[in-house]
Amino acid sequence: MLRTRIAVSVAAAAAGLAVLTACSGAETAQPVVAPAAAGGNGGGQAANGQAANGQVGNAAPASNESKLVVADVASVGQVLTDQNGMTLYRFDKDTAKPPKSNCDGDCAKAWPPMLATGDVQVQGVDKNNVGKVTRSDGTEQITVGGWALYRYAKDTKPGDATGQGVGGAWYAANAKGGKAGQAAASGSESGGVKLSASKIDGLGDAIVDQNGMTLYLFTKDTKKKASACNGDCAKTWPPVLSNGKVELQGIDSKLLGSIKRQDGTEQVTIGGWPVYNFSKDLKPGDANGMGVNGTWFVIEPNGCKVGTTPSATASKAPAADSNTGSSNDSGGTGTTY
Repeated sequence: MLRTRIAVSVAAAAAGLAVLTACSGAETAQPVVAPAAAGGNGGGQAANGQAANGQVGNAAPASNESKLVVADVASVGQVLTDQNGMTLYRFDKDTAKPPKSNCDGDCAKAWPPMLATGDVQVQGVDKNNVGKVTRSDGTEQITVGGWALYRYAKDTKPGDATGQGVGGAWYAANAKGGKAGQAAASGSESGGVKLSASKIDGLGDAIVDQNGMTLYLFTKDTKKKASACNGDCAKTWPPVLSNGKVELQGIDSKLLGSIKRQDGTEQVTIGGWPVYNFSKDLKPGDANGMGVNGTWFVIEPNGCKVGTTPSATASKAPAADSNTGSSNDSGGTGTTY
């Protein structure tokens, strides 16, 4: 009998009307690629090898067993992985109560569902949180905390987490089925968002999210109308989505609004400007996106970009690292971000 041993290397490393103000705009996304994930022994998962529509996913099936393992992935933190060490994700457009998957067809090709084939083994996961949901094609998909789990077709090896923040709706899942990394804030898990007035060293007044992460505006956006940051841009600059009630602290409620994005999600606006995170901000107080390409700026509590009003303590922000910006196609529009 042939015995196959798979070794996975682990490395340590994550809508009211708006009152317009005279300022500019910016946007944010949060992709994270991590080199460390702990995989377990055991076989592959049919959901990783083949989606419900018959499309091949990112990993080949090995045996009639599924396994959920908690592992560390660089820049994301602790996430759920499958038996092959591949990062598992959850989709904001799904529901957990009751559990329901809303990713079929082409979506399931890009995000192969983790199907329940045989026993589901766990490592670092509460077995009571593990369940199943019946998909539209009749197959059963594994859930944790009610959230259906998926792989990402563009993750090619254990430790990859290139799906983190895609479309502002896909996030690596943690051991309880919540969002891993920056998205795992207390407020965001209940579907709510909290925006607060804060101060950033060297910049002055700014808005931060429920995780204390700096928010930005994109001057190529159209106030109160549309975001110009989609596709790959939205991975670098994840949009802040209004998945429920938006709490404000130190911000005039009259400035709060929202716009509909290309993918149908609702993005929070302040002073008419869509707001974003920046994927290269790794901890509260970081503002690495300030001034990137001359189009991305930290947003103030009054809805202006930092440096355009007397309220800003530092009108001249430090130049962004030349390596933080990139020029790519944004949703086919040729937008430089």
